[in-house]
Amino acid sequence: MMTGRTFGAKLAAGFGLTLVLTLLMTATSVLALRYVMTTKDKVVHTASTSLIEAQTLNALMEQRIGDYRAFLLSGTAEWLNTTNQDRRAFLDQVIRVRETLDDDTADKLLDTVSTAEAAHAAAIDEVVAKRQKIKSLVSTSQLSNDKVKPTRLAVQAAITNLLNRIKKIVNDIRKQSSDRATVAMIFIVGFGGLLVASAAGVAWRLSRDLRREVGAAVGHIQSSSSELEAAAAQQATGGRDQASAMNEITTTISELLITSRQIADSAQRVSKVAEDTAEAARTGDATIDQTRASINAIRAQVDQIVQHMLALGEKSQQIGSVVDLVSELAEQTNILAINATIEASGAGEWGRRFAVVAEEIRKLADRTAGSAKEIRTLIDDVRGAVNTTVMATEIGAKAVDAGSRQFDDATNSFRRIAQLVATTSDATREIELSTKQQTTAVEQVNSAASDTARASRETEASAVQTKQTAAHLSTLSGDLLDLVGTGRH
Repeated sequence: MMTGRTFGAKLAAGFGLTLVLTLLMTATSVLALRYVMTTKDKVVHTASTSLIEAQTLNALMEQRIGDYRAFLLSGTAEWLNTTNQDRRAFLDQVIRVRETLDDDTADKLLDTVSTAEAAHAAAIDEVVAKRQKIKSLVSTSQLSNDKVKPTRLAVQAAITNLLNRIKKIVNDIRKQSSDRATVAMIFIVGFGGLLVASAAGVAWRLSRDLRREVGAAVGHIQSSSSELEAAAAQQATGGRDQASAMNEITTTISELLITSRQIADSAQRVSKVAEDTAEAARTGDATIDQTRASINAIRAQVDQIVQHMLALGEKSQQIGSVVDLVSELAEQTNILAINATIEASGAGEWGRRFAVVAEEIRKLADRTAGSAKEIRTLIDDVRGAVNTTVMATEIGAKAVDAGSRQFDDATNSFRRIAQLVATTSDATREIELSTKQQTTAVEQVNSAASDTARASRETEASAVQTKQTAAHLSTLSGDLLDLVGTGRH
């Protein structure tokens, strides 16, 4: 009946049922007590009316006998009137006693009292008539009547029987009232025990449902927190690997920056040599040996430039490999962040904080991927500049080779040498310009690598925090299981 309801609804239903049972027990107790009180009131009414009226009837009879005897002794009309008033009071009391009776046997006994009183009154009337004729009473034997005493005893016996019957009725009603009170108490105790058992059953059912539902929910939370903790550990490992890779990238870029600066210095020296060669060719002050030396110097510089360009190309390839690794790590980090977000959303209210952390991790991964793309673009630019430099150096090398082959005709070829030197000078300026651009590009790559390394450290820190939070959530879920009494799983 409770399946599919929330625990709040179950608790409200259990409380409502307990309240209804409590009200029912209260109403039953009130009715039982009211029943007992009604019975007691009936006993009190019977005791205070029938019994008292019957006792009053007996007292009136004794008073009448006393007044009658006083008349016999005095013979005055005052005592006779008193005796007659006593009889009328007795007859009125008989009527009042009959009104209070609801028992047939008691009515019959009261009829017996009335009959005996009538016989006694007739006997008394005879004695009264005799007493009125006697002026001076010498002895009570003058008023002797054999009917007075038997009739008086008969009246007293009838009144005694009536009193005994009324007392028996009162005792029977008292016993019935006590029995009913006992039955009412037994019923209240039994019904109360039934209600207590029902309330205990409701409490047991609610406690069982609470342990079952909370245990299932906490089991899901523990499973999600374990998965989240494993994902955070994997993410932290990836962050550390990414940080190490970025450190290698930073080192490589630093070396590339040093190399590019060396290339710039070499280009400047080549430009200076070219200017000196051009000046020698224009003025003719330099000798053939100086020209040969200059050509050899140019060839050496060109070879050095070629070597630096080749080294720069290799470094660029290394950077490309590292950038590919960074891109792959960023993609893995993004996937882990998406998985963590999914797991956090499945955890409900408890996983909201993890969803925020996972979103921040995903943003950092996106930034890392963007930075890697920028690095890839810059590396492509560097490779283009290297290719341009290599081509320029190859042109210079060819020009130097041509000058060497035509060294015997150097005297007749000064003008051509001047032109070639001019070309070399332009090439060195291009090399210098390309090297400056390369230096700028490398500096940008270095800045991007620094941002990527910082993002990797932040990713690792966020992953560690996520792992700690997942462990704390697992501990809290265990505490919740202990609280509801299901025990730790």
